[in-house]
Amino acid sequence: MTGFATLQGQHGAWSWNWDLRAVNARGLDIRLKLPDWIEGLEPLVRKAVSEAVGRGSVSVGLRLGRETDEGAQTINAAALDQALTLLGEIEAAADAKGLKVRAATLTDIAAMRGVVEAGGQRLEDTAPLRAALVAGLPELLAAFNAMRAHEGAALKQVLEAQLDTVEALVGEAQAALAGRGDAQAESLKAALARVMENSDGADEARVAQELAMIAVKTDIREELDRLTAHVEQARSLLAGSEARGRKLDFLMQEFNREANTLCSKSQFQELTRIGLDLKAVIDQMREQVQNVE
Repeated sequence: MTGFATLQGQHGAWSWNWDLRAVNARGLDIRLKLPDWIEGLEPLVRKAVSEAVGRGSVSVGLRLGRETDEGAQTINAAALDQALTLLGEIEAAADAKGLKVRAATLTDIAAMRGVVEAGGQRLEDTAPLRAALVAGLPELLAAFNAMRAHEGAALKQVLEAQLDTVEALVGEAQAALAGRGDAQAESLKAALARVMENSDGADEARVAQELAMIAVKTDIREELDRLTAHVEQARSLLAGSEARGRKLDFLMQEFNREANTLCSKSQFQELTRIGLDLKAVIDQMREQVQNVE
């Protein structure tokens, strides 16, 4: 189910903005975009999200800033040493292959990642900042789930209306069975007469038995009974409070299977029309169910 939430916070000189959003997905896929220098932050965020969200493609972003003196910059000695070592290895490898490379300038070196840092060196101990960041996650996730709950309430009404339509179509199919029964009886009598006229010595009882078997195989009462049961089960799931998106997704497959069988066995124009209408509304439900956690 789609959702969105943001949350701002501050700890000392540090300020931040959390960004949490999700789109529909069959399972739970969590994607994090966090500062990698805050040790232990990623697993804590992943755990909090997985406990609060059961389904969806979830993206979590964190923009982190620090109040500093304007223009203040420092050199990260460890990063500078690593950059110079790397440049030396590149130069040696190029010489070994007979290649000439342009010597790196001071500007090139300063532009290498991590060599020059704004606002002084990073924290040696990131635990207090990490704790402050994680402390805001419950509020962020609560706002996120509140938005999803609001959307879910509207979606529930849509699905309930679609189930009402399925139930009404099942009622129409049951009413149409009487008309099909008369038409089918006439059709079977005519078929039996044609067979007896064109088959010398045919066993009339045997032919009648085969035609009766055809009538049994085209009976759709079981499909209609199962569709009714599926409607009741879907309503029960919608009334619950637990995660039920996957159960509803499976149930939609069962709905579709019964509608397909009804169409294939209908052999009556009105029932075929009802079966096609059922398939159309079931397809709409299947699309909506993808939004349910």
